Amino acid sequence: MIPTNERRKILIVGAGAIGGLYAARLAGLAEVVVLDTNDAHVEAICSRGLIVTGLTESTTPLAAFATAAEMGRRRFDAVIMLVKSQATESAFRSIEPALEGRPVLVTFQNGMGNEEALMGISDLDVAHGVSFEASRYDGPGRLHHLVHGEESWLGPSRGSVESVAWLGELMTRSGLPTKVVADPRGAIWGKFIFNSVMNPIGAIVLGVNAARYDVPEMRALIDDMAAECIRVAEALGIKLEFDPMYLVKKFRSGELPLTKHAGSMAQDLEAGRETELEAMTGYVVRKAKELGVSVPVTESVYSLAKGVEYATRAKRAGG
Repeated sequence: MIPTNERRKILIVGAGAIGGLYAARLAGLAEVVVLDTNDAHVEAICSRGLIVTGLTESTTPLAAFATAAEMGRRRFDAVIMLVKSQATESAFRSIEPALEGRPVLVTFQNGMGNEEALMGISDLDVAHGVSFEASRYDGPGRLHHLVHGEESWLGPSRGSVESVAWLGELMTRSGLPTKVVADPRGAIWGKFIFNSVMNPIGAIVLGVNAARYDVPEMRALIDDMAAECIRVAEALGIKLEFDPMYLVKKFRSGELPLTKHAGSMAQDLEAGRETELEAMTGYVVRKAKELGVSVPVTESVYSLAKGVEYATRAKRAGG
């Protein structure tokens, strides 16, 4: 048992937009180490700290490494995975030899299937959760905090609620209010549906957020797609904790001012990075087929987003 007066030790794998924000917030209360494959990002953090602007204004000194070998063997109480979903398994396998003790593995990633992947390759306790923060990577060592959202949710996939209760308390004290529950899937699926709908559409409209709200045909498309995704969740027996499209409705009504942020998928395409389409909308399409749920609008948006992703890569390659 870890003494209550000992500072917790946390490894954050993927110090990008959200991972970096978590690291900056938690570093005041815990010993935080970040691991990121972006050499320039790691070098900047090591030389001048992680600079966060926007809703959070801070410069945080952090121990940052580009590889587990550079980090060396260490004991952590928690390992928070915040890499892209498609990199979950390879990222964990790369750090596993460096882990001492039995840290709880935590995923706050956007796509589905991450906790299953971690449970399949490790016997450690695994927890999954959902964050409603939004941030942007602004270059090596710099992030911009865009949205401070509703409280986060966190709970065990394997293990007890107590195994992650301390982390939820720590996050809340850091200014990221977090609710720890036995089964967070209702909240996770709420955000997952939002992302699976709004992210590919944000990519299709070339990152112009206003197009998702000002074009009547796009509004209708969003509503039809959301209804299909909700039917998939219901077929899985998941009771949603909130309306997945409540933010969309607030933007449409004018209750919230419209931002230029059109989702991480549009940002990934602009930066030439691989998107999480397969772990988001692609996951819904595959689950719908398994369950026999008809999702023609979602299938069409998924197909269009695949085409946009291919075309963007081809244009960057000069094709």
